[in-house]
Amino acid sequence: MASQRTVRRTVTCAGIGLHSGHKVTLTLKPAPVDTGIRFQRSDLNGLEIPAHVSHLSGRQQLQTGLVARDASVDTVEHLLAALRALGVDNAYIELNHPEVPIMDGSAAPWVYLIQDAGIRDQGVPRRTIQVRRAIQVQQGDKRIALYPSDRFKITYTISFDHPLLRHQQKTLELDEQVFINEIAPARTFGFLKEVEMLRQRGMALGGSLENAIVLGETGVLNPLRFEDEFVRHKMLDVIGDLALVGHELRGHLVVHRGGHALHTALAVELLRQRDAWQFAETPATSTVAVPAGVRVAAG
Repeated sequence: MASQRTVRRTVTCAGIGLHSGHKVTLTLKPAPVDTGIRFQRSDLNGLEIPAHVSHLSGRQQLQTGLVARDASVDTVEHLLAALRALGVDNAYIELNHPEVPIMDGSAAPWVYLIQDAGIRDQGVPRRTIQVRRAIQVQQGDKRIALYPSDRFKITYTISFDHPLLRHQQKTLELDEQVFINEIAPARTFGFLKEVEMLRQRGMALGGSLENAIVLGETGVLNPLRFEDEFVRHKMLDVIGDLALVGHELRGHLVVHRGGHALHTALAVELLRQRDAWQFAETPATSTVAVPAGVRVAAG
């Protein structure tokens, strides 16, 4: 049976907040068993914010945010996805600003940071949520559901009213290597016509072609890493959002036109429907090395 894991040593990086535009310093630190993932605001005397659905801030549109007492943290999904996919159960994430840096818009820099820190088994069994019956959430024409499966698998469909991005669908069975190679490098994306509107609302102030794919009316303004990078990034987002249940998942996740609000609604519903799942043993796995080509963005 697999053990809970934490990072082996403390590591630090810096980058820009996507929405705030501020420089952020972030430190990833080891944590004891059963701690879970906890954000610590060093600029607020170390106030902690657990990475759990019970601390959702209600700001789940363009990013996922958390709140506890007088502290908040936003844009947590990419880092949480990397921690979950690489099997890190317990860690402290210290930062000096209420937004996780966007880095290059993907989870690849977080994979690099975690592997640089190393991963250590903690000798206490990990508990995995095994889905036993279907759980579904629907919001208009947007749907998300979890079905029983022996593995964690994602089928994701996106559909946009844009000539270059109408329909993409992808199915992947998730493990560390698949995440590192197929999902982590996929960057966040947005539409050029929406950028000015977002900035007038005080958002996307740190966005650039260095940390996001931008779609204009007639083309993509920067090169793609995958032909279907858009749907892959949505898969990355949902992995990070569902990490807020606090445990590894075993089930088939099916999403149609999802977003952070829908993803986190399923996380809440999953924990509410306690009769739909049970804790199960997690098979032992080994740490996967970072493939060549994955580099930390300068921010």
